[in-house]
Amino acid sequence: MLETCKISGPLDFGLIVIGDEVLNGTRSDGHFPALRERLLARGHQLAWYWMLPDDPPTIERHLRLSFASGEPVFCCGGIGATPDDHTRACAAAAAGTPLVQHPEARAIIEERFGAEAYPHRILMAELPDGSTLIPNPVTQVPGFQIHRHCFLPGFPSMAWPMADWVLDTLYGSTGELSAPLAEQAIEVLGVPESQLIPIMQALGAEFPAFKLFSLPHMGEDAHIRLGFRGRGALDSAMNALKARLGAAKMRYREP
Repeated sequence: MLETCKISGPLDFGLIVIGDEVLNGTRSDGHFPALRERLLARGHQLAWYWMLPDDPPTIERHLRLSFASGEPVFCCGGIGATPDDHTRACAAAAAGTPLVQHPEARAIIEERFGAEAYPHRILMAELPDGSTLIPNPVTQVPGFQIHRHCFLPGFPSMAWPMADWVLDTLYGSTGELSAPLAEQAIEVLGVPESQLIPIMQALGAEFPAFKLFSLPHMGEDAHIRLGFRGRGALDSAMNALKARLGAAKMRYREP
């Protein structure tokens, strides 16, 4: 049975991308911008992002950590049938459950490939015990879900429509989503970042619902991008920031 989630507000998602080809530069990762865009469009956000090699101990260790967090996570890559596809087995080991042949996945693969499903393609039906399936509109070979982790192929043409299905079916169809993430900032001139720390500490305590950030820019046009990120109206927080900078006689400009 699918692990559905009745949502009443925005969710923080994790993203794990697995593959030596990304780490060694043979391919660039498109999952990060694609998944981030899909989450933001539905009022959610990407909270963290890991890029892992095709190394079973590393994959298993990180999956144990993310399973324990309880957060929804997308994991892309390594669920195929070749010897370098370790994700299915690592997910089973991290979950403390055996890798078993999922009967519905077996039936889908047999229907899709016929006799050519054996002896290799059928391996993709071996999933962590207790997994539920995620439909694949391209090749029909499903992904799977366990412990709020949705395991998808590494190929974007398959992974992204499967992610859309997950979000719309499991997370995006119920509940009221709050305002989308917003960001406002100004550029502070002529002061080192260390001098802004007392102002940032005071404003962080005054506006705990928002995330206060500071991003220095070096070079000829040296400045510090200082502002707030969060959901809802940021005007009051920004007005307070400008007032404190003015009181400290620190120059700033609108970007």
